[in-house]
Parts: sequence; structure tokens; C-alpha cells
Amino acid sequence: MDHSDQSDTEFVALLTEHQSALRYYVASLLPGDSAVADVAQQANATIWRKRDTFELGTNFKAWIFSIARFEVLNHRKKHQRDRIVFSEEMEDLIGSELPRRPVEMDLKQEALTVCLQKLKPAERELIHHRYFENAPLAEYSSQINRSVGSLKVTLHRIRNRLLKCVESKLAKGKVLRS
Repeated sequence: MDHSDQSDTEFVALLTEHQSALRYYVASLLPGDSAVADVAQQANATIWRKRDTFELGTNFKAWIFSIARFEVLNHRKKHQRDRIVFSEEMEDLIGSELPRRPVEMDLKQEALTVCLQKLKPAERELIHHRYFENAPLAEYSSQINRSVGSLKVTLHRIRNRLLKCVESKLAKGKVLRS
């Protein structure tokens, strides 16, 4: 790729467009690992450094996924732990299947975003604390003076409502922000 301001602008647009897919891919290779955001960010840095090697007209998503896969492997080497790790064959299968599902994944992400916006602020805050900050419920329960048990029940109810909302939006084909 020719290194110019215009090509950098085009590259940034492509990279921005594929951020949710990149993060989803990294998360699929690191299930339950709190380092997903860090590994995705490292992949972004590597993608940016290697931007001159990308050829316009080729499959951008496959290219960034291959870079992300190497970042996941590097992360695992640095952080060997006793946990379930996908075999290389399984990673190859995931890597080949995920690019085939971009529309479905994007629609689900869009539906989830719309459904999250419909939650009450306190419910969104609980979801954010639990799933985006990966913080223990005990910490949050003391901040808001609620028991961990009641927060677990609330989370369960919120997840069920979100699931029904997403399924409803997808079934109606009505995902755009409404």
C-alpha cells in the first residue's frame, strides 16, 4: 500500500470499520481472558506498523485476523497458565469460520447496542461494571449497598431481557437504532 495521507486515511477507515470483528475474533481465541482488550490493542498497533504490506483489493478482515492470531499466540506464550487452550486446528477452524459470519455478527452487535441503550442507567452501569471492567460483584455491591446475591439475580434478569430484545430485533429485521 502506498504510504500517503490519503492511503493512511483509507486504512484508518478500514481498520475502524473492522474493530468490533477484530475484538470478537480475539475474544473467541481467548475465552474468559481479561486481556482481550490489551491483545486487541496490541494487534491494532501491529496492524498499523504493517499497514504498508496490505494490498488494497485483498481481504482486509482475513489479513487483520491473521495478525491478531499471532498476537494471541504471543500473549499465550507470555502468560502460560493452567487453562483450557484451543488446539491450533481449532484456532484455524475459528479463523476460517468467523470471516464468513460478518453480517450476522454485525447485526447481533447492533441489536445488542440498541437493547443496551434501552436499559435503565443503573442497569447499564451494572452491566458495564461486570462485563467491561471485569470487576468482582462484591466490590460493586459494597459501592451501591446491595448484596451480591441480589446483584446476581438482577444480572440474570437483565441478561434475559437483553436476549429477548436482541432476538426480537433480529427476528423483525429491525436492528437499526430505533
